[in-house]
Amino acid sequence: MTATTISWLNGEWGSADALRMPLLDRGLQLADGLFETILIQDGRAQLLSKHLQRWQHSSALLGMAAPPARLWLEQIVDKAITRAGLNTTGTAGAMRLNWSRGSSAGRGIGLATGDPDPTQHRFWLTLQPHQLDFEPTQAWISVQEQRNANSVLSRCKTLAYGQSIQARREAQEHGAELALLRNTSGDLCCADSANLLVKRQGAWITPPLSSGCLPGVMRARALEQRLVSETSIGPALRANDQALLINSLGCRSLNSVNGMDLNPYPEPEQLWQQLIVS
Repeated sequence: MTATTISWLNGEWGSADALRMPLLDRGLQLADGLFETILIQDGRAQLLSKHLQRWQHSSALLGMAAPPARLWLEQIVDKAITRAGLNTTGTAGAMRLNWSRGSSAGRGIGLATGDPDPTQHRFWLTLQPHQLDFEPTQAWISVQEQRNANSVLSRCKTLAYGQSIQARREAQEHGAELALLRNTSGDLCCADSANLLVKRQGAWITPPLSSGCLPGVMRARALEQRLVSETSIGPALRANDQALLINSLGCRSLNSVNGMDLNPYPEPEQLWQQLIVS
């Protein structure tokens, strides 16, 4: 069976183009919601429990109802893997689990009073084939966009990705592929869609969560395995640094930043594979 893209919404399976979202959904209107991107590899959802833990925690931080129960969700995930033809060895896919606050009763940003009602929230899923990427890349440190280290939103993987889009647009205007972001204190904290790991003076470091970086699943795995420690990186990378941009869908070494050449780390895939294993 050829791998294909599959989606689920409101109890229906279909293509992402065919299924329809209500126009009053707060996720659509206000980016009021969360998502998790999960690697499907060899027919399995990798690190699913880690992603669901972050999803649950983020929902609570934002005052949302808890996402769907794990047992029900695992059944939907398994069906999606089979329907997409990604249930065999050697296949890989990117699954996105979405959770919005649901449809608004009227216009504006106001929330209903009382405890959040899970029946008013909305869940949907997409799954598509994915090619893992471990190729070196070039980055640009955004001047226009900075992460707010004090915002609760910086600690959650929300639907609002406008800042990352603009940072990447700025990077591409300067001849780079991806963007790095500083926080409002001027320190590097992350990339536009990945966590930042830096090898400096022989040791791997990553910015602390207090910097405003997203609490990435792969970043957490690296800390759990004591491959990295949390340390401020400062406002820029150094010429002798090696840097990796890591997330659940790949790991890329930087060979330049703002036009300064870096020595790319030679084994990003091996490090990533060590972390992705459940």
